[in-house]
Amino acid sequence: MRFPIPHRGGVLVALLACLALVPVAKGEGLTVHSGTGGDQVRLNGADDRAQIVVMAKGDRDVTRNASYTIEPTGVAEIDAGGWLRPLRNGAATLTARVGETETASIPISVEKFDVPRVISFPNDVVPVFTRNHCNAGACHAKAAGQNGFHLSLLGYEPENDYEQIVTHGRGRRVNPSAPEFSLVLMKACGDIPHEGGARLDKEGADYQTILAWVEKGLPFKPDDDPVVEGIDIYPQSVVTTPGSEQQLSVTGRYSDGTTRDLTRLVQYEANQPEMAEAGEDGLISIKQKTGTTAILVRFQEHIATFTATIPLGSEVKDLPKPKNFIDEHIFERLSLMGLPPSPLIDDGMFVRRVTLDITGRLPTQEETNAFLASTDPEKRARKIDELLDSTDYADFFAGKWAGILRNKVERGVDWIIRDSHAFYAWIRNSLIENKPYDQFASELIVASGKEIENPAVNWYRVVGDQKERMENLAQVFLGIRMQCAQCHHHPYEQWSQDDYYSFTAFFSTIETKNIRKLPEEDIYFHNRKAALMENPATGEKLKPRLLGAPEPVDIPAARDPRFELADWMRSKDNPYFARMLVNRYWKHFFSRGLVEPEDDIRPSNPATHPKLLEDLADHFADSGFDLKDLIRTICNSRTYQLSSMPNDQNEADEQNFARYYPKRLPAEVLLDSVNDITGAKNSFSKQPAGVRAIALPNEKGTVESEFLMMFGRPAMDTACECERTSEANLGQSLHLLNSDTIQTKLTANDGIAAKLAKETDRPDQDRLTELYLHALSRKPAEPELKIALDHLDRKRKASAADPKALTPEQAERQAWEDIVWVLINTKEFMFNR
Repeated sequence: MRFPIPHRGGVLVALLACLALVPVAKGEGLTVHSGTGGDQVRLNGADDRAQIVVMAKGDRDVTRNASYTIEPTGVAEIDAGGWLRPLRNGAATLTARVGETETASIPISVEKFDVPRVISFPNDVVPVFTRNHCNAGACHAKAAGQNGFHLSLLGYEPENDYEQIVTHGRGRRVNPSAPEFSLVLMKACGDIPHEGGARLDKEGADYQTILAWVEKGLPFKPDDDPVVEGIDIYPQSVVTTPGSEQQLSVTGRYSDGTTRDLTRLVQYEANQPEMAEAGEDGLISIKQKTGTTAILVRFQEHIATFTATIPLGSEVKDLPKPKNFIDEHIFERLSLMGLPPSPLIDDGMFVRRVTLDITGRLPTQEETNAFLASTDPEKRARKIDELLDSTDYADFFAGKWAGILRNKVERGVDWIIRDSHAFYAWIRNSLIENKPYDQFASELIVASGKEIENPAVNWYRVVGDQKERMENLAQVFLGIRMQCAQCHHHPYEQWSQDDYYSFTAFFSTIETKNIRKLPEEDIYFHNRKAALMENPATGEKLKPRLLGAPEPVDIPAARDPRFELADWMRSKDNPYFARMLVNRYWKHFFSRGLVEPEDDIRPSNPATHPKLLEDLADHFADSGFDLKDLIRTICNSRTYQLSSMPNDQNEADEQNFARYYPKRLPAEVLLDSVNDITGAKNSFSKQPAGVRAIALPNEKGTVESEFLMMFGRPAMDTACECERTSEANLGQSLHLLNSDTIQTKLTANDGIAAKLAKETDRPDQDRLTELYLHALSRKPAEPELKIALDHLDRKRKASAADPKALTPEQAERQAWEDIVWVLINTKEFMFNR
């Protein structure tokens, strides 16, 4: 699902566009909406219903503020919430009135009122269980069911559910001769003990639906029962105010061309309950927190999303001049939200931020001084280019991709370590030469042969299972988490079990040829056979089928199906590939993705800035999938260069990028930065002396380093970057304060503190400035300078008072060690801000 640019004008355009989908009657500034079809409200049968939504001036819900009349009377009736039900066949006009003068009308027609409708178990009964969470994963849809009663997850297998209710348990769950005494009803309404409590009200529509189904003989479905093909929400999105309400109308589109109001049959789920809640009647209650939030609407396997934008409403003026399209989108949203941005950062903060984000290291003092001294108006853009051309960039991002692609050494056998180094080198070289990202992904997907000869094959060694390969590929390169669809229809996506196994079929012909029984000589190859994968639930052998494609791909046995997959992956028509990568890189630079989590992109988890995500993905594809160009575009934006210091209005902002969100340095970067500021070097087994932590090729360094493990470097067990942790804990604080590792680095005779202590011919302020420029890319502020100078003075006075207890050299050394130690433990040092 795609959404409009979320600004007031854009949202109004989107709302007006939505009107074409539903019957609309307009008054002077008032509109009446229903989704039941045509240019009027159509009700078919005595049990049909329709949700009326009344909007004032396009974007304000007044459904519950309106009074209603229906003329002539007796055809239908409507309650104060806009819920319309038929009373007899006929035609009438519904008029909504707000205040003294605002009115709008819409025609009503009622047909087949006297024709009994056969209840459909899949379309009428199963949704009751879903709405009331009976078939949720924590209840009767658990793997073993609940107390002998097992339903399919969210009702995706209605045939099995029907058998469970009607025939299992010796048929005692339903009682056609005395329907109200059916066990399924008595437990659900609390007449007899039920672990889940009372879920249904006897006077409510859900109870009455199941009761009527039992009374009518437990039909499964009529022969001509249509299938739901999709659902529509009105409105799809609104810009509203804190504390407001919005009534939704949900319409089902059926295979026979008819529509039906599903507003009180669907299930609603709030993505952020702290921002909005959804009632079972489709009434959305907006809370006081500002931002953008989404409500998931589910019916059977169909999902749609409603979004609400709640502006802060402050005055926004003096926005920075946009540098590129990123700024245009972000600043437009900030204007809509009434959310003033923080100012642009100064040169010192910029050079530190961008150097850490692109190369994973602190800028040297020389780099900082040169950048601060430059008067070139384009020096920020030139600095970005300089960093992208450095090998440090390749080292840093190769480590990032090595984690994502799970470059593990597992048992630590020499040949595996050798091959993992080769895989890392392949990734690093790809970044150095700026290999197009689509080519990089394609080479990985179709890799064959020996690992040492074709290092990309290493991925197939680590990810050895066909299903896991498909899951990893979908998550890493498409932003789709397919894991749930292995056992049942995905609860938040369109993907079925058939989708899961037919997509896995692309990997079904990959086999390993063992040479001389030496695993290091294994050859990964395509076995020339038909690509098929069995769905264990149905026993059907499925051909390879691309995600979202209606039909499988016809692939000759001689052709490796992975080439078809790779061709589709890198196609500009692929809606997932570019979008996933730009969202991943956006999170790298901004601390959060346009979609969170960054590799879980789906309609039910909409982007905060959907049009920006779309445009960024298009830009990336149009650039030839140029990773450096993408980074250049992001880092040159004014949005990236906003300060992390909040103002009074944007302090609570967590999704609009009104300021830069500070992030703790990754474990490897923090360790290297501590080394930089102390003058220490790393030591890892089977690695060059002094290797930087960002250049470690596999997970082995994490196992060896207490520091890396404590600060969250991933073990590379999964394809999810969520395996890397950045949460603070007490152990980390104690480690930086008083661990042997830190103390050894601080007190080293060849360390920075020892060097500064020996330079007694230099003014203290010069030495302090050098240290601050190296650690923080700025000079010490006056209060900081005074504290440091006072500390040096105290140490020197203590030595002068008793030189035997504390020699002048010791005093000087300890003082500088203390100052370095304090800097390491500041948030400003530990965070990129």
